[in-house]
Amino acid sequence: MEFWLFMFIMNLIAPVVMIGFGRHFSRNAPKKINSYYGYRTSMSKKNYDTWDFAHRHFGRTWYIAGWILLPLTVGTMLLFIGKSESCIGSASFLVIMAQAVLLVASIIPTEIALRKRFDKDGNKKITPDEQGEPS
Repeated sequence: MEFWLFMFIMNLIAPVVMIGFGRHFSRNAPKKINSYYGYRTSMSKKNYDTWDFAHRHFGRTWYIAGWILLPLTVGTMLLFIGKSESCIGSASFLVIMAQAVLLVASIIPTEIALRKRFDKDGNKKITPDEQGEPS
């Protein structure tokens, strides 16, 4: 039971971090563009507009993904109460790998949104609505 509890807590780290950092980044991008902290891709670091937009978008993505992962993680781990350590370890490994895939995959929608909103130099694209033209 102690091993299950330890692995249960370890498996909750990713969803909790995603919820916490997601909430933080969706409201507050780091004040300065940097290479150490925050959502750091070449596109997000073009200028402060891309930096701020990327953090708000990525933060929302992580926040939602974290809340989806949390009950899935808890539910999966509840299935393995009382099982052998090797069974719990294998299940935990699979849970953590799935979480890692979602963590990395959450970059994709943010990069797509950045490219839709900004050109390759980081300048905001003008939409038909902003030009006063019918869409």
